[in-house]
This record gives sequence, C-alpha cells and structure tokens, in this order.
Amino acid sequence: MIDTAAIMDKFFACLDHGRAGTKPYRHWFLGDVFPEDVCNAVKALPLDPPRIKDTKGKRETNNDTRTFFSVENRRRFDVCREVAKALQNGTTIRKLESTCGVALKGSFLRIEYCQDTDGFWLEPHTDISAKLFTMLVYLSTDPGSEKWGTDILDEKLNLVATVPYEFNCGLIFIPGTNTWHGFHKRPIDGVRKLIIVNYVKDEWRARHELAYPDQAVG
Repeated sequence: MIDTAAIMDKFFACLDHGRAGTKPYRHWFLGDVFPEDVCNAVKALPLDPPRIKDTKGKRETNNDTRTFFSVENRRRFDVCREVAKALQNGTTIRKLESTCGVALKGSFLRIEYCQDTDGFWLEPHTDISAKLFTMLVYLSTDPGSEKWGTDILDEKLNLVATVPYEFNCGLIFIPGTNTWHGFHKRPIDGVRKLIIVNYVKDEWRARHELAYPDQAVG
C-alpha cells in the first residue's frame, strides 16, 4: 500500500542530502527521491508510451499525447493520488521553500509522467515564467539509460553537464532567464521514463494538467 507519509519522509531526507550547485545556475542533484515501491508503481501504470514521430524539440508539439497526475488520474491510480497528496501538503511546500529559497504559496501543482522513445529530443530552453519550480525524477533502468539525463547549458548554450540518469534520482532548479536545459538527440533503446514536477502560477491556462486545479498550495 502506498503511503503519503512515507513519500514525504523519503522526499524530505532526499532534500536534506541533495547536492547543491550554483553553476551555471542554482540546482540540486537528488538521490533516492521517493520510496522504491512508489517509483515502481509509476513505471507500472497501464499507459503505453505515446507514438510520436517528431517533437520538433518541444513537448508541447504533441500536447494531446501527454500524461499528468490530473484530477482524473488521481481518481484512477493510487500512486498518482498519493504522490500528488504528498507534494500538495503544506509541510512539503514549506520544506521546498526553505531548501530552495523560493516562494510557492498560491501556486498550483503540476506533475507530468513522460515516456520518451527513440527520436525524442528537446531544444535548449529555460522554462516559461509561469513555472516557479521544476523537479525531474528519473525512473528507467534500461541498458544504456545512464546516458539519458537532462543537459545543463550556459547562457551561450554550451553544454556544462549532463545530469546522471539513475533510477529514483533527479534534478531541481528554479526557472529563470538563465536556466538553459534540454535533451540533445541520442539513442533511446527502450523507454525514458521520468516525472516532471512543477509549481505554476495561477495564470496557467491548461487547468486539466493540474493535480488540484481549484486548490493552490500553501
């Protein structure tokens, strides 16, 4: 049984031990983010990877194929409900605010479940200003998946680092004008699974993507 308190405890410990960096912008490398059974439950969701011919370097190119821990999916799947509850919790919000130096009160939780297949790529981008917080958590264990991490770039779009892609590890950054990142095209022999957690401003128009579209955090 998936337990909200266990998710929060594990996540708080992860934040306490995250490896912070400042170049080329503030970020945190994370390890052991969620309980292992939670990660496995997400991976086991009965949702096939979308058939996408080309992203054109943007996820929104194929918006109709994207999956979120939405109101509907919280009702359908226990893991979506419990992860969303843990990340919506006021104690979690205060922990993130104190750890990352960001104000999240009044924002809305958005969790996307991605299943990227061969041919996927993302052009360098900074995240739109409506996003206040971004966290990626990697889930795959396929052979070769260690090369599937997010690319971190400087303001001249030079590659600074590729985040190590490991099961239940990930990255946090606070979106800004210099938070360049992407995913250069490379072989994906399998499915590159991850969740992307954002807290977004009330101006977010795609309310169906939000876990609690009528309930701000904090």
